[in-house]
Amino acid sequence: MERLNLVLTIPHGSVIATSLGVEGLAHHLSPGSGRHFHGRGIYVDLALGDDGAAFSFLEEGGWRDTAGDTARAIQEVRSGKRTKTALSSNAFTITPIEAYRRVLLVKTGGQALSMGPVSDVARFGPAPCRDSMAPAEVAQAIGAAEPARREPRLYAIFAPLELLVLSNLTPVEYAWYATHRPGKVFRQVCFAELRTDQPQLAASSRYDNARKEIRENPKKKTKTVAVQDLLNAVSFEEWVGFGDATAGGLYFGDRTRLTRTAFPVEIPRAWEKAD
Repeated sequence: MERLNLVLTIPHGSVIATSLGVEGLAHHLSPGSGRHFHGRGIYVDLALGDDGAAFSFLEEGGWRDTAGDTARAIQEVRSGKRTKTALSSNAFTITPIEAYRRVLLVKTGGQALSMGPVSDVARFGPAPCRDSMAPAEVAQAIGAAEPARREPRLYAIFAPLELLVLSNLTPVEYAWYATHRPGKVFRQVCFAELRTDQPQLAASSRYDNARKEIRENPKKKTKTVAVQDLLNAVSFEEWVGFGDATAGGLYFGDRTRLTRTAFPVEIPRAWEKAD
């Protein structure tokens, strides 16, 4: 048996124990040809100890036994099963970011690209958040330098919901605001910045109207452009950081931190060409 792995899948939000390896699991779960099916995902290899998961899931109200279900799934794989689902839904919001060991981008045919190490971009201290805060006030609240110029950025949010969001906040500011804002708060968030508008997702008027709304209201920080299956609809090449490992990539944030995993310096041609 190969080394056992415990894998979080995004955006599906499941946790799966497997003896196939993360790349093997990607092929095992692939629906087949990328030319005909949609099945892209983000796979996170989670920390394991001698007796099971090397971390504790975050509290979610006690409606299921997350630790027990995970331990049983791991034991079944150790007893001979190739894969066993431990948690089948909503696992992203209860899996702590510090449990992440490796992140892979998986294409529909099962081809997996291992991203760089997950590293801290910023740490957040306690600070109040209000809907009425201007972007400069967000920067001040988290102790971040105010950017020399603010231009709307396009973010693809992959979890806990798939949303296309236009924002005049930097990635650090957006992560803090998304995990602190009243009413619409995310417990954790996974997102990437996109290079350009995506005309296949929404009419150009949607982008124009969103920019107009942000420009005319100096306290408007975010505007949702579309609710879509973004992983399948937007190519990885459109992510900021593709081809430049020094900037962008994939972000994971909670109320205490923002982390980033960058694209590798050399992206294998076979993965790049795959659907």
